[in-house]
Amino acid sequence: MEFFKIKRDIPFMSYGRYTTAISLVTFIVAVFFLATKGLNFGVDFTGGTVMEAHYAQPADLAKVREQLAGTGLPDALVQNFGSSHDVLIQIPLKQNLSGAKLSGQVMDALHKQDASVEMRRVEFVGPQVGRDLVENGAMALMLVSLGIVGYLWLRFEWKFGLSAIIANLHDVIIILGFFAFFQWEFSLSVLAAVLAVLGYSVNESVVVFDRIRENFRTMRKAGVAEIIDNAITGTMSRTIITHGCTQMMVGAMLLLGGETLHYFAMALTIGILFSIYSSVLVASPILMWLGVSREDFIKPEKTEAEEVLP
Repeated sequence: MEFFKIKRDIPFMSYGRYTTAISLVTFIVAVFFLATKGLNFGVDFTGGTVMEAHYAQPADLAKVREQLAGTGLPDALVQNFGSSHDVLIQIPLKQNLSGAKLSGQVMDALHKQDASVEMRRVEFVGPQVGRDLVENGAMALMLVSLGIVGYLWLRFEWKFGLSAIIANLHDVIIILGFFAFFQWEFSLSVLAAVLAVLGYSVNESVVVFDRIRENFRTMRKAGVAEIIDNAITGTMSRTIITHGCTQMMVGAMLLLGGETLHYFAMALTIGILFSIYSSVLVASPILMWLGVSREDFIKPEKTEAEEVLP
């Protein structure tokens, strides 16, 4: 299905040098913030106590934060969970307080503000669990990246796999750079969004790569840049439809999903926007500079003299 059809190919590859330079600068800036500021890991990774409280009436989050700060917990994260009556409280690991004592202290503080508040659940995440999650998350990113390279290598050619993984890691680093710069909380849900962006981005690259391979077989007299430009232009309608529909859903989560889904949807939004850019203006120029050619897919025909020789 196509909403529109572009009759003349857009010369994307003529701008490849500039777009790749912009991507390189953006990548370096993201790495700089990751190295200097680092990620603001949530309780899932650092360890701590997670509590869910229920109020008979809509909870006043500002007063809850003020009450907890008055009891020596100024770093507690307070947000609505599901509805305005339910509050999720996340408290970083305290060396001198056990999970049971900490939850009791929190409930005493909340009861002073509202005697009807009920504690629905209490969960404690130890520091060892947090370290394991960081290590397992990094391992998951590495295995997904290696799987993408292997898949594209087998389906296309090694040049496609290398250019795709560079573009995909470009998306991931930029997402992490945003979270490092703004110090947004990096939780397990955000990690899940980053892994989802890896798969989402490679899907877009595969669509463009498949059209490039097809063009090498059909556009016999065209140059490499012309073949890639035609492939990108031919898939633009599909790209706009796919990314537009996906972003509508993610945008609904971002605007209406509340605090629980906010950073998950934010990571997906950044990933969707940059995956469009990277699959067209990062992966394709890198592919061309790696020297992709028609011979990578079509073996040259032997002459009669070569066929006679043993």
